[in-house]
Amino acid sequence: MDWYLGNYWYLLLLLLLPLFAFFLIRYLKWKNKKREIFAESKFHEELFEKKSAFTKFFPVLYLLATLFLIFSIIDLLSGSEEVETQQKLNNVIFMLDVSNSMNAEDVNPSRLTEAKNLMINTMQKMRNDKIGIVIFAGQAASIMPLTTDYNSAETYINAIETNSMQIQGTDFLKAMEIAVQKFKNVNKGSRKVVLLSDGEDNEGNDDEAIRLANKEGIMITSVGIGSEEGAPVPEYVFGQLMGYKSDRNGQTVISKRQTEALSKMAQATGGTYIDGNNINEAPDRILDALNKKMSSMVTTVKSQNANHYYQYFLAVSIFFFAIIYIFNPKRDFNV
Repeated sequence: MDWYLGNYWYLLLLLLLPLFAFFLIRYLKWKNKKREIFAESKFHEELFEKKSAFTKFFPVLYLLATLFLIFSIIDLLSGSEEVETQQKLNNVIFMLDVSNSMNAEDVNPSRLTEAKNLMINTMQKMRNDKIGIVIFAGQAASIMPLTTDYNSAETYINAIETNSMQIQGTDFLKAMEIAVQKFKNVNKGSRKVVLLSDGEDNEGNDDEAIRLANKEGIMITSVGIGSEEGAPVPEYVFGQLMGYKSDRNGQTVISKRQTEALSKMAQATGGTYIDGNNINEAPDRILDALNKKMSSMVTTVKSQNANHYYQYFLAVSIFFFAIIYIFNPKRDFNV
């Protein structure tokens, strides 16, 4: 327990104590002087009521009662204590594939839009979990650190496009390396990744990504976007459709969802593979997968003004005033 002064400005009230003592002493001297003027000292016992020896302590009792009353106003011994609480929470990094194949429209309106909606809908069901965002294609980048600011996260997500990455492809290892950096100060038991991708154009680094994830204690929940039938990949320039991606022979490329690498990464890290084509069911399934191995993190919270002791000072003050009233109901200061 740490102690500190409750209300610093109220310390000025202590200046009232010497002021009160000054007037009290002046009053006693004035009263004794008036008695001396009224009659000589040898006649005081006959003219004035005899006082108990205890009355000599009344001025001190008045000062003590006032002092403790001021202490109660100041709340002198306010306390702060550190309380350890256990909270179950996840630290989740959404790793979003932004390769050109995510523009395919076999999922309405497109794979990328479906993935972004899944991320937003999942976050809206979260409570205290921290979330971060990593986008990747042939390279990877973090666009938002771990935070509980879901509104800002939604703004970032809405701004994501496939042209966010200059180097195309689908390199899971580079994305995992960025995630590891973001998990640097996070306990291994609460490191979670939600990987949203069509799984296509894999650079062949999924095994290395698995080894890295297991080494760093990261559980992967993979979400496959797209259909097995596939669809052509539209190519946009400044938002205008210029045609569809074709191979060297001029044939239109049909992009299909490939789930092998996605399923393998989830299974190898203790996670779950989820079909992301159902926007209504997928967010709940993602949350269930994340909460399956949720860790308890002990956090220390310092509560300010957690304890107040003014009532004890007030009780002492009332006690002194009560003694004065009981033994000297006239509140006579005469000594």
